[in-house]
Amino acid sequence: MGKSKRSAVRALDWLVERGVEVPAVVASDPEPELHDSQRLDLAARRHRLELVSEEELYAAPPADVDVVVSFLFWNVIREPLLSLGRIGCLNFHPAPLPDYRGVGGYNVAILEGLASWGVSCHFVDATLDTGDLVEVERFEIAERETAFSLDRRSQGHLLPLFERVLRRVLAGEDLPREPQGEGRYVSREEFEELRVVRPGDDLERKLRAFWYPPWPGATIEVDGRRLTLVDERLLEDAAAAYRDAGLLP
Repeated sequence: MGKSKRSAVRALDWLVERGVEVPAVVASDPEPELHDSQRLDLAARRHRLELVSEEELYAAPPADVDVVVSFLFWNVIREPLLSLGRIGCLNFHPAPLPDYRGVGGYNVAILEGLASWGVSCHFVDATLDTGDLVEVERFEIAERETAFSLDRRSQGHLLPLFERVLRRVLAGEDLPREPQGEGRYVSREEFEELRVVRPGDDLERKLRAFWYPPWPGATIEVDGRRLTLVDERLLEDAAAAYRDAGLLP
């Protein structure tokens, strides 16, 4: 069960290349801005795997499952999937747990000037991002990190974490389980309020914290409309992307 990102596609490829039987794949709906290499649904079709909706999976889950895998899946997973797998249900989360649950982790990390970030694998329980930890991998945050660049770097760490954990599963090893304890949860409402530019904000930091095109960035309200702010550095990043894509005149 995964989001359409290159890391999720590569994770599915990795399983298939090792002869793992994947009885069903749930993928996010394709969006216009996605490249084919990001689309988990296309990867499932390429491997001739059964592509099902979330509703179909809950209505008719497959039998004899060893492990249910959530890779950046966007919804809370519930029964019968939680207890479907002999080993359990594993989630690969793009933030260090229990520090940052829910949404907006990249943004808050930059807003708060954190020195390091991380990615996590944990068992899934009935509440969001709270199950026992298998492994957390941490790495340094760059000096001028944006939400976009931090996501790209996190995906680069999340895929090797996936491979390490699944190698242990395939080898029949018991996975470690460490209770998380108390953590921080960022709600969607809190996340949207954080992106609004207010007097006294560190503007440069806030612009970086919410730079993730094509989504709205740090915003101000003008004539009743919320508009995204950018600075010269972010425009340079956009220009570099156009240049690398061969679109500059």
